[in-house]
Amino acid sequence: MKQSIDSFFESIHGKRIALIGMGRSHMPLIPLFTKYGATVIACDKRNEEALGEAAEKAKADGAQLSLGEHYLDDIDVDIALRTPGMPFWCDELNSLREKGVTISSEMEIFFDICPCKIYAVTGSDGKTTTTSVIAEMLRADGYTVHVGGNIGKPLLPEIETISPDDVCVVELSSFQLISMRQSPDVAVVTNLAPNHLDVHKDMDEYIEAKRNIILYQNENQKAVLNYDNEITRLFDLSCKGEVIFFSRNKKLRSGAYLDGNTIEYAEDGKIFDVLDIRDIKIPGMHNVENYMTAICAVWGDVSVESIRKVAREFGGVEHRAEFVRELDGVKYYNDSIASSPTRTASGTLSLYDFKLILIAGGYDKHLDYTELGDKICDKVKIAILMGATADKIETAIRQSSKYSENNPVIIRVNNMEEAVKCARENAVEGDIVSMSPASASFDLYKDFDARGKHFKALVNAL
Repeated sequence: MKQSIDSFFESIHGKRIALIGMGRSHMPLIPLFTKYGATVIACDKRNEEALGEAAEKAKADGAQLSLGEHYLDDIDVDIALRTPGMPFWCDELNSLREKGVTISSEMEIFFDICPCKIYAVTGSDGKTTTTSVIAEMLRADGYTVHVGGNIGKPLLPEIETISPDDVCVVELSSFQLISMRQSPDVAVVTNLAPNHLDVHKDMDEYIEAKRNIILYQNENQKAVLNYDNEITRLFDLSCKGEVIFFSRNKKLRSGAYLDGNTIEYAEDGKIFDVLDIRDIKIPGMHNVENYMTAICAVWGDVSVESIRKVAREFGGVEHRAEFVRELDGVKYYNDSIASSPTRTASGTLSLYDFKLILIAGGYDKHLDYTELGDKICDKVKIAILMGATADKIETAIRQSSKYSENNPVIIRVNNMEEAVKCARENAVEGDIVSMSPASASFDLYKDFDARGKHFKALVNAL
C-alpha cells in the first residue's frame, strides 16, 4: 500500500535525516526536507574546501554538515539516505543499521509516495535511449511526463508537482535497484551482461539487483523482457503480472518482433504492423531493439501514430553515437555512454559496414574484453587506446584469432587530447572516428558526461 505524499511529509517532521553523499540526487532534498520540519545532516567524505559551492549551498538551505574521512562515525540520525553509488552492504551502512537507523534512498521514497503510473527501465545497455523514447512516445500522445532517476535528475524533489493523471518514466541502475522493495507499474529490462563488477561482489548480486525491478509487481502490472537475452528471458519465472517479450530473432505469439524491415506487434492472435525500421531517425540495430522495447512498454497507452511520429523525429540522446562534426570529410562521433565492452560492441561497432578509427579505454570495472577484441579486429582499422583498460583491450585484440599485424593498427596515448590529435593525424576523407571507450570514465573524469563533453570540445576546436 502506497503512502500518500502528505503522510510522508508529516512522518519526517522532527526526524533527523542523513543525506550520505552531496551529489545531484541529494542536494535538492535539503530545502524540501527542512521545509517539512526535518533536521538534515549532509554527509560527504570530501571536506568543505573540496565541496566548495555545494557546501555553502547546503548550509544556506538549512543543512548541518558532517564531512571528511570519518564523516559517518558519530552521526545521530533516524533515517539515512545513501547515494546510489554507495555499496549497499558497506561497513559504514552496516554500522548505522546496527544502531537502528533506517537506511533508504531517494528513489525508494519516491516509489513509496509517487501518485501516478511509473514506467521504469533497467538493463546493462540501452537504458537511457529506451527511457527517452518511452517518454517521447507518451508526450506525443498528450501525457504530462516526468523523467528522472539514473537519467538526468532526481524525482523526489518534484513530488509536489506530480498529479495522479501524470506519468513518470524512470531509469534505474543496479545501484538503485539493489535496495528497492517496490516495483513499477511497467518494468522494462533491456538486456543483461557483466557490468559494474568493481562494485557488486559478483555477477549473481548484479543480476539479483536488476531482478528487483519485477520482483514486487502484482498481477495487474506489466514486465517487458528481452527474449534474445538468456538472463532476462528467465526473469519471466519471477513475474507475477503480464509478461511481454521483444525479439530481433524470433517471431513471437505475444510482443514485438522484427519481420524483415518491419517491427510487428502480436496481441490476442492479431498482428499489427507498427513501424518500418527505416523510419527510425537514430541509427543502428541496437536502436531498433530500443524501439521494440519502448513499443512493448507503451502498447495500449500510446497510439501507433504517436510511435511512428517519435521514430521519425527523435534525434537521440547526448553521448550515444552522437554526431559531433564533419571535418575534411571525416565524421566524428561521441559515444561516451559506452562504459562496457558489450556496449561498444553492440553499439558503435555494429553501426558501420566498414572499418573505423576507435578511441577506447578508461577506468577498469573488472570486465572481460575477449569478445570485444574479436569485434575490434572486424570493425576497426586504428585503435587508439588510453586509460587503465588500455592493456586489457590491446591484449584482447592481439590474442584474437582475427588479428594480424597492423589489423588493426594499435596506438597508445595518455589522455583525450592526445587521442583526438592522433585521430586527426591518421584519419583520411571518408573515415569515421568514434570515441566509444568500452570502459567507465572514473580514471580521468567525474562521469561519462564530463568525458563526452571534453571529447566534443576538443573535436570542435580542431
